[in-house]
Amino acid sequence: MSRLSPFVAIRRDLHKIPELGFQEFKTQQYLLDYIHTLPQERLEIKTWKTGIFVKVRGTAPRKTIGYRADMDGLPITEETNLPYCSEHEGNMHACGHDIHMSIALGVLTHFASHPIKDDLLFIFQPAEEGPGGARPMLESEIMKTWKPDMIVALHIAPEYPVGTIATKEGLLFANTSELFIDLKGKGGHAAFPHLANDMVVAACSLVTQLQSIVSRNVDPLDSAVITVGKISGGTVQNAIAERARLEGTIRTLSVESMNKVKERIEAIVKGIEIGYQCEATIDYGSMYHQVYNDEKLTAEFMQFVEQLPDVHVVRCKEAMTGEDFGYMLAEIPGFMFWLGVDSPYGLHHAKLTPDERAIDKAIALLTSYMTWKGNE
Repeated sequence: MSRLSPFVAIRRDLHKIPELGFQEFKTQQYLLDYIHTLPQERLEIKTWKTGIFVKVRGTAPRKTIGYRADMDGLPITEETNLPYCSEHEGNMHACGHDIHMSIALGVLTHFASHPIKDDLLFIFQPAEEGPGGARPMLESEIMKTWKPDMIVALHIAPEYPVGTIATKEGLLFANTSELFIDLKGKGGHAAFPHLANDMVVAACSLVTQLQSIVSRNVDPLDSAVITVGKISGGTVQNAIAERARLEGTIRTLSVESMNKVKERIEAIVKGIEIGYQCEATIDYGSMYHQVYNDEKLTAEFMQFVEQLPDVHVVRCKEAMTGEDFGYMLAEIPGFMFWLGVDSPYGLHHAKLTPDERAIDKAIALLTSYMTWKGNE
């Protein structure tokens, strides 16, 4: 039986303790405990809320290369039946952040003992899934002091085989926004609908009208998605609902389309208020900026990776997925790429089972790239 890679073992430890955004206390402590076992001569460690910054001082620094790994899990009950499945009931690392952290630790481990000319900054970021940790972390005093000159991140991709890297110059991930709409009317007895204002009927009408926005208000050559994933309302079967709530998401490939979609949502909701004699409130919750890869750095990275053995590079299309790493890329040149993990189940699925061989492949790839980039 082959010996388990130390970073695969770390991934399994982290997989057991998924924690939601800004609640990653066990995860933070686990990471700190490991980081403190590394040679400390060139390391500076600072914590921020439940996140961590680790600076590796270079031998003759001219710039700082940043690397970001997200930390939080999702409120999903795991169904993998793995021997190392989640021990936190109702939570799961269903988006691969356990793998992201393990890879970051592997790269950090190498450079703690093998420094390069330039400084490195490893950023372990909480709350990517919500409410969003990238923007406040970016605005922190630590980041202002240690702000890197370029920054890199990856995300696992279940649809690609192990050994595949997929990315592109320019737009990679969409602009995203949560959407919560609360309706308040007048409840009453089911036998007397004329004496009430039924919010279930209002909610159904609103969902139908929202679906017209993309087809009639967004440029057909652009892309947008409005999904209402949850509707709740009413109390019992024989009472007219006084309240209803819609929960959904908005995704667009341009900032302009996001603004247009929200403008139309607000206009339609005003119409619902008038037509159904009710009160409505809109909350956009967490909003994530598009992930826009620096064209020069991304092309350079792809050319570098193409020279490596056992790595296949794919120039992928942009996706409607959201990632708050986009806020960092809006201020710092850099890029994100997909890492193939060949799982039959997709991201955010209760049975997501990434191929762990991708961990050591990613560590080797990033170590090679950062060594080259940090010594050029």
